[in-house]
Amino acid sequence: MKTMKWLIKRELWEHKGMLVWAPAVIAALIAALALGSIIMGNHLNFNDDSNPLSIGSVTIEGTARTRIVETMSQAYMVSAMPVLMVLSFVVFFYCLGALNDERRDRSILFWKSLPVSDLSTVLSKVALALVVAPLITFGIGTVLSLLILFAACGAVLAHGTNLFGAMLMSPDLYLTPLRLVGLLPVYILWALPTVGWLLMVSSMARSKVFLWAVGTPLVTSLLLVWAEKMLHIGINASWFVTRIVDRILLGAIPGSWIMFEADHVPLQLEAHRMAVPETIFRGSWATLGGISVWLGVAAGVAMIATAVWMRRRREEG
Repeated sequence: MKTMKWLIKRELWEHKGMLVWAPAVIAALIAALALGSIIMGNHLNFNDDSNPLSIGSVTIEGTARTRIVETMSQAYMVSAMPVLMVLSFVVFFYCLGALNDERRDRSILFWKSLPVSDLSTVLSKVALALVVAPLITFGIGTVLSLLILFAACGAVLAHGTNLFGAMLMSPDLYLTPLRLVGLLPVYILWALPTVGWLLMVSSMARSKVFLWAVGTPLVTSLLLVWAEKMLHIGINASWFVTRIVDRILLGAIPGSWIMFEADHVPLQLEAHRMAVPETIFRGSWATLGGISVWLGVAAGVAMIATAVWMRRRREEG
């Protein structure tokens, strides 16, 4: 366990710019834009509970203020979506170079001189991509969302309406980021095929890793489509694209499982009965009831095992 901890720390030290500073910079830019918009937004006009609540050109009765607080406390993590999208690029490019870079710069000769197995080394990279990187991004996104939320409440307070008390008493303020962290196991299972594919390609390719990782499935898809249309041999090319190519290239995108299982998770039907964050949370966990995710997990584990075997055999890029 101590060896694994130091291996993960080593990976974090070597890729801190990608894993920490990239989402942090994006979050800082979003915060600056949002805060600037709030400060410059002089069109807000809030009155007391006995009068209508005016937001721009939209007027809402004062009794709807509780609903506004409820909506804000449930939806404030939306501002973290650009940061979460950065996570998919971070995981993709980190895994793409994880095993290839150490062969290319010959650092693999140094690491293999240490009493650390190839299995432990590869698993540390998997843990960083599937656990550490998402947690870092979730933390940065949560801080960003809370900053924007309370800045908006401060702007409202400047116009005479105090939402801080109601906001701090709202359970969704605390449950929303916990639900996000609670989706980490779902993310791990759905992203495993992508991580496994990228690590396997990274362990095999001597150069042009991106072209091998992305070009191989895309060219295969085009050939299957051509064979289906021109040769009429009964190949279901669309199934290959949606079930294989999308899974190995898009699995690291947070929430991609909703796209993969859109026909089997009735998120929209349940939205009228519960809060949207709770609907997404339950619907996301419901995707684990299908066989598709577990076939992907098995394939991801097999590809990671192949990456371990290749790292053991190949020492030079």
